[in-house]
Amino acid sequence: MLNALVPVFAVIVLGHVLRRADFPGAGFWAQAERMTYVLLFPALLVNTLARADFGDASTLPMALGLMAGLALTGAGLLALRGRTGLDGPAFSSVFQGGVRMNTYVGLALVAALHGPHGLALAAVAMVALIPLINLMCVPVVARLGGGANGHGMGLVRELAKNPLILGCVAGFALNLSGLRLPESVYEALAVLARAALPMGLLAVGAGLRPGALGGALRPALWASGAKLVVLPLATALLCLLFGARGTALDVAVIFAALPTATSAYILARQLGGDADLMAAIISAQTLLAALTLPVVIALLG
Repeated sequence: MLNALVPVFAVIVLGHVLRRADFPGAGFWAQAERMTYVLLFPALLVNTLARADFGDASTLPMALGLMAGLALTGAGLLALRGRTGLDGPAFSSVFQGGVRMNTYVGLALVAALHGPHGLALAAVAMVALIPLINLMCVPVVARLGGGANGHGMGLVRELAKNPLILGCVAGFALNLSGLRLPESVYEALAVLARAALPMGLLAVGAGLRPGALGGALRPALWASGAKLVVLPLATALLCLLFGARGTALDVAVIFAALPTATSAYILARQLGGDADLMAAIISAQTLLAALTLPVVIALLG
């Protein structure tokens, strides 16, 4: 497990070092992250799902456990809002930090630990979680942050054009239809897929802002406790209750225990949340996850 985790976080650190050294240039990292999000990761998902075997009986229980754990954790955070002593925009960042997850890190860990079968299960987890996460986060940030209306057709359109969801849908469609594309197409997708994980991890490291942690310790601890401890525990218990076992349980625990996603910063900035606090929470959780993930996977996976 450590042999799988250490390289992932080493590449994240490398991305941070390269950005701090201004290599290869200030404009590179935003474009690299966009290319990874729009092209490389969808290619990875299509290539994995199109040829995956979904005979694992734990697939549906895993998806149900992940969704139920996420909903339970989000409801708990909302119920405890008054105890945090935070204003609306700050709490909206804590909420995002407690429920969002960095799929770049998750896919890299699952690929290292479980190979193609794990990646197929990870794609199922993403299909289950990405719409639910957005349905939870967008209205909360819009309402508490004082931004635009966070529901209705605007949210539906955002989900419908999400490249990760589109990649999953295309892969599932190819798998279920039995349509076999020319082998050269799969080879081209495989070439792109091999670039997805390292580029995604480098972009995660480049986005870290450790300097933003000053003065944000208490809300960062609220968000990190929910995301790195409560959500994995709730997800593991619910997955077991629903009947998930083996690799499916492990994938569920990994995804539940991931640090929050860098996309949370963009949403906070767009909808009036506390973007500076969000940057601090993202950095804190990414650093803490290097310590908590091995423990959580060992105990619950």
